[in-house]
Amino acid sequence: MLLKLTILPGDGIGPEVTEQAVLVIQAVAERFEHQLELQHQLIGGAALAAVNDPLPPETIQACLSSSAVLLGAVGSPAFDHNPGHLRPEAGLLRIRRELGAYANLRPAVFFSALEDCSPLRAEVVRGTDIMIVRELLGGAYFGQPRSIEGNPGSRVAVNTMRYGESEIERIARVAFDLAEKRKKRVLSVDKANVLECSRLWREVVTRIGKDYPEVKLAHQYVDSAAMLLVQRPADFDVVLTENMFGDILSDQAGGVVGSLGLLASASVGGPVGLYEPVHGSAPDIAGKGIANPLGAILSVAMMLRHSLQLQREAACVESAVNHVLQHGARTADLAGKTHAAISTTEMGSRVVNAVKLTAAQALQAEKSLR
Repeated sequence: MLLKLTILPGDGIGPEVTEQAVLVIQAVAERFEHQLELQHQLIGGAALAAVNDPLPPETIQACLSSSAVLLGAVGSPAFDHNPGHLRPEAGLLRIRRELGAYANLRPAVFFSALEDCSPLRAEVVRGTDIMIVRELLGGAYFGQPRSIEGNPGSRVAVNTMRYGESEIERIARVAFDLAEKRKKRVLSVDKANVLECSRLWREVVTRIGKDYPEVKLAHQYVDSAAMLLVQRPADFDVVLTENMFGDILSDQAGGVVGSLGLLASASVGGPVGLYEPVHGSAPDIAGKGIANPLGAILSVAMMLRHSLQLQREAACVESAVNHVLQHGARTADLAGKTHAAISTTEMGSRVVNAVKLTAAQALQAEKSLR
């Protein structure tokens, strides 16, 4: 199979973790005999520095002509004082819109080897396997009008939260479809006691839920859901929510399972999927060689599963990550007081070796069944 991928390393630790993720892709392609075609393009602060555009036309064209896109991270304090359209984050929002990626899938899975990394007691967090389904193209992040107006000392800022029924319906169906393949539970998170957007959200989600009689639907206010996420994380299955709430809750879920550096994401719904770790550009540790590449590597697994339909290869990458964690590999964010921290490149190297081993075992097992 031809794997035609666009790589957007981006800013901060993005290039560091993306480099390791690409090595994993190459190992998968080699072992499972896929043809790999990669092209690297600019986005975010890197693109601003080069061409004064956070999302150059060449990047859009490359992404749209690919099978899938792997993004490192976007964001740099060097551009904090730029107008909104010339900030790195504007490139991220635009590429999501250009790709029609309205559904953001953010799994938060607890690895048994990392019981000492979660701030929660092991018996509380053990068994956590959450899929957060976040609407990605609506809400306050995209709503118009938005502005800051007035004279210094009396300025007024405006953001608009907006959702249409069709936007809610399509993201709800993504969540229910996923739930049918999991534990058949959807928790829809809103703020329907205060926000009109949430009242419409709850009404539409309830209506769509009737098309999925085997899936149990529940509703929760976002503040209550945040509390329950740390009290009983293993009780969650599929969490459906709007753009801003999903942004917040998925980062909280990263803390629950041990580190934001572990979290992968898939932005899907359009013709080309966008895959990226959740952790952001982390400029405070950029260039130090200590960033955790597992979020980027697990994003590769999501890419293999959701865009390329390569279930065997995706499982191989996930098994490789579990293998290296079980054998004590820890980057600085996971090391704590009981493990020695290894570098970004060393973690990547160990996962690559584990992918090769796991792939060989999978292929041999298949051969023996023939």
